Amino acid sequence: MIRWWGVTPHRKKPIAETDLRIGGGFRVQFWGQNGEHHSVSGLYREIVPNRKLIFTWTWQSTPERESLVTIDIAPANDGSLLTLTHEQFIDDKVRDDHRVGWNDALDNLERLLA
Repeated sequence: MIRWWGVTPHRKKPIAETDLRIGGGFRVQFWGQNGEHHSVSGLYREIVPNRKLIFTWTWQSTPERESLVTIDIAPANDGSLLTLTHEQFIDDKVRDDHRVGWNDALDNLERLLA
């Protein structure tokens, strides 16, 4: 995760901890373009090895705003198709901000796996 999450040449390397089991948790800390610190954590609700991962998503700065992330992975041609659904946002701006962040992270992951 630390090799693809929030990684750009001008940012400090992210910190990630995970306990990948039902009821286990994760925490990721990373720094934005202006050096601002971000910390997000959650609990794993469902794990299907190589197929599906469902977990909660809570920012340290707004713990009352828990959302839900579902990652589905399906075989596709000579690789895999990853579908990420992040839902239960408080408003459209928060949703749109997360879309930008996830797209950046998944672009980094794609480059790492290429």
